[in-house]
Amino acid sequence: MADLPREGKLARSPDFTQLIDMASESVGGKILFATDDFFAPAENLIKSDSPRRGDDEYTEFGKWADGWETRRRRAPAALSNGRPSASAGHDWCVIKLGVQGTIRGFDVDISYFPGDYAPRISIQAANLEEGKEPEIPQRGVRMGVAATPEELEAVAELRSSDWDLLVPMTELKPEKPASSHNYFPVNSQQKWTHVRLNMFPDGGIARLRVYGVGHKDWTAADPKEPLDLVAMAYGGACVGFSNAHFGHPNKMIGVGPPRSAADGWETARRPDRPPVLELNGDGELLIPGCEWAVFRLAHPGVITQIEVDTTYFKGNSPASCSLDGCILTTQEEEDMIRQKWDLPGHRWKALLPVTQLSPHRSHVLDSLTLELQDVVTHARLTICPDGGVSRLRLKGFPSSICLLRPRDKPMMRFSVKAGFRSNL
Repeated sequence: MADLPREGKLARSPDFTQLIDMASESVGGKILFATDDFFAPAENLIKSDSPRRGDDEYTEFGKWADGWETRRRRAPAALSNGRPSASAGHDWCVIKLGVQGTIRGFDVDISYFPGDYAPRISIQAANLEEGKEPEIPQRGVRMGVAATPEELEAVAELRSSDWDLLVPMTELKPEKPASSHNYFPVNSQQKWTHVRLNMFPDGGIARLRVYGVGHKDWTAADPKEPLDLVAMAYGGACVGFSNAHFGHPNKMIGVGPPRSAADGWETARRPDRPPVLELNGDGELLIPGCEWAVFRLAHPGVITQIEVDTTYFKGNSPASCSLDGCILTTQEEEDMIRQKWDLPGHRWKALLPVTQLSPHRSHVLDSLTLELQDVVTHARLTICPDGGVSRLRLKGFPSSICLLRPRDKPMMRFSVKAGFRSNL
């Protein structure tokens, strides 16, 4: 049974929108079932791009819509091939998440549905064992249809009406026609694999964003293959940063290659930069400050390879970067967040020295821990003086921590490959 979430409340610009959209088609999200796809199919819900307006566009079934739009119900059950179907008297769909994990919040976007939006929704979720879901007929490209009796019979095996309720029935609030976001925070630590979106009774929804943090089964990982220890799809997350004026650092640890300059971390220009730029004897910029972002790794481990990608940042990439790591307990992380990451310098261990960066290029670099084999739980990327980074990948090997001595004592180093351990 799920730990009961608090009732979802509408919010504006919540922090959870900086997390990964676990339902997006771009990460493998999939519509398994929908009661009705008359005016526009449910697949539009999980498009990665924003909805667009289509004032003068029509299909054979009516006005074109960039979202999921069902027919106007005139009976408790919709018709399927001329026969009534048992669809609960309202419309709903089931989505298989592309990234499975903890859900932090939803965005039910009804942009461009001013006269057709669904007046109320609720959202349920389930954690289904891999391979245990019933075989539901492939949907294909569809419009102008309701679910078939065969589809309804197959989806009934999911018993989705009994799934845990994450967002109770709530009225949707249309705002600006081009930007009508309804945000619902979720307070649950459980892992979820599927969600069911209910609309009451019918209508249109442009997009459903399911924001959260991924979970990975580390016991099934190949110990000989390095993994991206900071990937958001595995559970990595940004837990602090100095500046994120144009883009949040979480975008750097997203799924797949960057799509544009908007898909990365970008800071404002530092106002303390000197009027005239100069170089020191090593060819480095003489500048007073830098920007940084701290990440909690998805799993403690040894980082052996670092990728810093500035793709799409052609005139605004940083001049250089460095990377440090440390080991923190949950309580220490919470303390650092409150203290804005004023962590004593000796707690950080250098993983990458100051390294020059080039615009619009992926930089693959070896970590300093190739020989030392430091296990870390957190990593700090520092860029100098400011600018944008599209992707950060920290490849390495997950490892358990065996564990720390008191805070005033040095940490232990582990050699994952050789099984060597020594105290510093």
